[in-house]
Amino acid sequence: MISGAHVIVYSNDATADRTFLRDILGFASVDAGHGWLIFTLPPAEVAVHPAESPSGNQDRHELYLMCDDLKSELEALKKKGVQCSNVQEERWGSLSRIRLPGGGEIGLYQPKHPTALKLTSK
Repeated sequence: MISGAHVIVYSNDATADRTFLRDILGFASVDAGHGWLIFTLPPAEVAVHPAESPSGNQDRHELYLMCDDLKSELEALKKKGVQCSNVQEERWGSLSRIRLPGGGEIGLYQPKHPTALKLTSK
């Protein structure tokens, strides 16, 4: 039985991004040894999108955090000094991107689509 998922975010400054996840986003963690933190995440869902071309983006993966009130989340992050992009209105949700200290980005969005968060796998 599959009991969870493990997401990997690659970073040019893993220590700074771990600190951000812990101190700014407030994710709890365990230390897997030598300061290597593994974070708990909110409930998650996965979507499979078609690649743009046969040799295109099938090895590229993205991380989007979801929220019920994007405006409030962005205001709270701004108070903590977090840089976020302007909100883009997409067919599927209202989207912003959070700049990580290591230079990468993760998405933050308020979905307009039904979510699978309350479902359980069989």
